[in-house]
Amino acid sequence: MELLLQTITNATYAASYMALIAVGLVLIFGVMGVINFAHGELYMAGAYSVVYLYTDLKMPFFLAVAAGLIFVGLLGLVMERALFRPLRDNPLGGLIASIGFLLILQTVAVLGFGVRMEHVPPSTQEKIFLTEGVVLTVQRLYVIVATVVLLGGLWLFLRKSKFGWALRACAQDPEAAALQGISLNHTARLAMFIGAALAGVAGALTAPLVSPTPHMGHAVIVTAFIIIIVGGIGSLEGAVIAAVLYAFVHTFVTTFYDGVIANIVGLSLMLAVLVVRPTGLFGAKDRA
Repeated sequence: MELLLQTITNATYAASYMALIAVGLVLIFGVMGVINFAHGELYMAGAYSVVYLYTDLKMPFFLAVAAGLIFVGLLGLVMERALFRPLRDNPLGGLIASIGFLLILQTVAVLGFGVRMEHVPPSTQEKIFLTEGVVLTVQRLYVIVATVVLLGGLWLFLRKSKFGWALRACAQDPEAAALQGISLNHTARLAMFIGAALAGVAGALTAPLVSPTPHMGHAVIVTAFIIIIVGGIGSLEGAVIAAVLYAFVHTFVTTFYDGVIANIVGLSLMLAVLVVRPTGLFGAKDRA
């Protein structure tokens, strides 16, 4: 029973940072219509922001996380202006450009930090004993709480603010939104900043829990694509639910069987959903 509860706790943590990454990727695609293959490297950039600011410069952890969020968000603005805006009418070109930017970010990380794994000390050693044998570290709790706050804030922003309405309008019908006076450039910048920042803060928060490397984005982007395909491309709610579903399945299979089998099961889950519902659990026939 304790192993079951501990696995649920671990899966909740995994679902949290996966949801942040997947929601950011969905937001970028929904508004801009571009598949950002460099999204995993934005996660990596957030992690290395903490490596540099917190580990090397001894900046307070949460200040380093906030700086990482802003830095990666600004990096997203650079990508939008330099890569995606000139190729707005060429989705394939945008995809290829994001792959090139992915390689640039990896090269910068290698030149700046080397190829070794970086050790980031946790900001706290405190643990919460949910039961006698079930432990949740406070460092992981930070990730869970931050995810709830950020995604809750995003939900309110999209539904209660005029900027959120503009994002939703552009995602549903860009041409109609433009005819109503909504600037596609402004909404694209906003979507790119938020989407990149979510990936960056996920990397920053999890840096003490993983060993950052320049190539850590590979596995993350594959997982993110599985999640958004299962949830339905363009659906933010679907991305969150699919992240929870995938994290629980992957964590349980890893714990009770093997990590390689867990990866196979995750891909099988995606294929099974596509067979039953080709648009994903919450996807629509048209991009929304």
